[in-house]
Amino acid sequence: MAFCRSNLGHSASTGARMLGGNGQRPLSDINVTPLVDVMLVLLVIFIITAPLMASSIRLDLPQTNAARPNEEPRFISLAVDSQDQVFLDGQPVAPAQLQAGLERAAAAGPDTEVQLRADRTVPYGRVVELMGVVNKAGLARIAFVAEVPAAAH
Repeated sequence: MAFCRSNLGHSASTGARMLGGNGQRPLSDINVTPLVDVMLVLLVIFIITAPLMASSIRLDLPQTNAARPNEEPRFISLAVDSQDQVFLDGQPVAPAQLQAGLERAAAAGPDTEVQLRADRTVPYGRVVELMGVVNKAGLARIAFVAEVPAAAH
């Protein structure tokens, strides 16, 4: 009796065992259909219950005039022309008057906005100096004002 081993017979028998009895590969993909079904059911449940949870507290709030928001925001205008003349609310001011005027505005309300207008020829350094004066006076809100260019016809 002679026993013969060949690579073909060995791999064929091993392959048949790995593939199953009839030669089919085992299914290795994950079936996500049940997961999707469960997630959709949970989504519908959350969609239905979310509005109920948000409006669960019913309050009859008291009314007062003190809670009324400000009708108009406070602002002051600061402008610099091409000759380096400074204007505060349309009136020309000296550097000492500028600091005093800005400090008065800060005392009236620290949330007062400063609307800064500068001529196009004014150097950037001068604009930064004015911003420093505004900040030193106690005002932190600065708005830069520019013109909208005319539409070309």
